[in-house]
Amino acid sequence: MRSLERHRDVGAYALGVLDEADAFRFEDHLAECPGCAAHVTGFGPTARQLLLYRRATPRFVHPAARPGPRLLERLTGEVARRRRAGRRRLLWALAACAVLAVGGPAATALARHTGGAGPLSAAATDARTGVRAEVRATDAGWGSEVWLRVADRTGPHACRLVAVGRDGSEQTVATWAVRPGAVRPATMTGGAALRPGQIARFEVRTTDGRRLVTLGPP
Repeated sequence: MRSLERHRDVGAYALGVLDEADAFRFEDHLAECPGCAAHVTGFGPTARQLLLYRRATPRFVHPAARPGPRLLERLTGEVARRRRAGRRRLLWALAACAVLAVGGPAATALARHTGGAGPLSAAATDARTGVRAEVRATDAGWGSEVWLRVADRTGPHACRLVAVGRDGSEQTVATWAVRPGAVRPATMTGGAALRPGQIARFEVRTTDGRRLVTLGPP
């Protein structure tokens, strides 16, 4: 694959439509091309919306089917429902913070493992690499919405955040590029099909597989 073709494949890679061999070659290119790594991150919201559309569309419905006359009414109702759910999650987070303030480490373990819908947060600094990261995952119905902040001065390289499930499965949540001499922490958002209670830990890795920091139980 020529260099120009690798640049052109950034969209196909982000959307997961490259075959295994081309994806492997593109990841080699991604480790050396901060521009493509930034473009992959930029495609994240589009890829998540397409994933949601695919999951929400029954198999027997044609992808180009025309919307029915009550579609707007149903969408409006769904938006209202999600807003109510968001307020409930906020109240849950505030209650969890109060419990943590009172209960200490035992309360932390309880908040971390009590079910699939509660929020999940973790922070860690790796003594070997010096990379520090904070992550927060909230339930979104279809999986988890993930917020991440990383302080990494070990670049240049391309990185990814990986959610590791309790069943051993792995899902890439976000990708980004670390530039040489980076000082300010990088902040980004992503998504995973795993719900918070199904996530055992998060790992920040370079795209060539080197682990920089683990967030959660080892």
